[in-house]
Amino acid sequence: MVRSRVIKQRENGGHARGGAYRGGAYRDRRRTSSLAPLAAAVLWLLKPIGFNVNQCCFAPRSSTAYRHACHASAMTSLHIVTLHRHRPLGLARRRRNVPVYRPLVDLSTMEERHVILTYRLNSATIQELCAQLEPDLMSPIRQPTGIPPLVQVLSVLHFLASGSFQTTVAISSGMSQPMFSRVLSRVLSALMKYMRSYIIFPEVGDLPTVKGDFYALGHIPNIIGAIDGTHVALVPPKDNEQVYRNRKSYHSMNVQVVCLADQYISHVNAKFPGSVHDAYVMRNSSIPYVMEQLQRQRVWLIGDSGYPNLPWLLTPVRNPRTRAEERYNEAHGRTRRIIERTFDLLKARFRCLHMTGGSLMYSPKKVCHIIVACCMLHNLALRRQVPFLQEDGPDGGVVATVEPAESEEEETKRTTQTTGTE
Repeated sequence: MVRSRVIKQRENGGHARGGAYRGGAYRDRRRTSSLAPLAAAVLWLLKPIGFNVNQCCFAPRSSTAYRHACHASAMTSLHIVTLHRHRPLGLARRRRNVPVYRPLVDLSTMEERHVILTYRLNSATIQELCAQLEPDLMSPIRQPTGIPPLVQVLSVLHFLASGSFQTTVAISSGMSQPMFSRVLSRVLSALMKYMRSYIIFPEVGDLPTVKGDFYALGHIPNIIGAIDGTHVALVPPKDNEQVYRNRKSYHSMNVQVVCLADQYISHVNAKFPGSVHDAYVMRNSSIPYVMEQLQRQRVWLIGDSGYPNLPWLLTPVRNPRTRAEERYNEAHGRTRRIIERTFDLLKARFRCLHMTGGSLMYSPKKVCHIIVACCMLHNLALRRQVPFLQEDGPDGGVVATVEPAESEEEETKRTTQTTGTE
């Protein structure tokens, strides 16, 4: 924006020092304002009331001529009239926008049921999680208007539980969308540091209890985990979009999970795209190494027919011919079904992982962090015995929030597919 000063000399004699002086008008040779013709026209209109056009000075505000003219005005009583291009003559200068601080969310004013519905954790568990993450969420520079760690944790929990857009979650949390985007990355990075404290594979001392819990499901002994994969939708990168298209024709990440009989997640691997087969994900994870170290304990994992038959992995018989094989498949199905219920509970508790919550519009690396964070918080809710609550529907029932489990026909069809995508 160009600003110009029009200077009228009321008294004769004397003019601003420096520059060029022609016919009583002072102009700066280095820079002449583009408003000079307009100023001249205004002065011609003001001529009848005593303004002398030949004794006017045009100079840009930032020029040396303007500073000299202002110095001369103090000595010769020059009258200064200001013309601005971006606003009418005489209008007051626009003030800067005053920052508006939205009220932040307050956990103490909410009912416990509403807290669990909104954040999937109770108040005591949220306070414990916030105390653990507070050193990583505090800003190194003390800012009086910074977001408190508790508000950061609550906003991220609301985002993971609702699967909504960042703008909606930011407004309800009392911050802007760009600020919430930074808060999300900060909280996810802090959670990744404590992943091994929340997702733990059973140790040797815990194996008898784990095997007893699985035996109660289907009466198969020595089972310490159920393994399977699920897909989490995302918006794929443009450079290799086809790699993320899964067998159901949508883009996703293939997430491998091992769970216990109480739906506790003991292993998660979320770094492979949706086109990769479950067997390939399993072979390139830490599961083979861990199970080979436990072979002396004579324990097994249980999985569907999409996995190969390994010494430490039990799969169903594809074509049972005897009654014993049919009974084994029935017991296998009752035991393995716990992993399907775990997926249902995980995606119902954190809607950002479910198809109804839409596709995650983040990079694959950040989507991986979101998935692992949801698994960590799922285990935390189970460890603290936080009940899973859902809002009632219009007819008084519970809103259906889980997708149906894969049928046996779909499973058989999937296992017959080639593993060429590996």
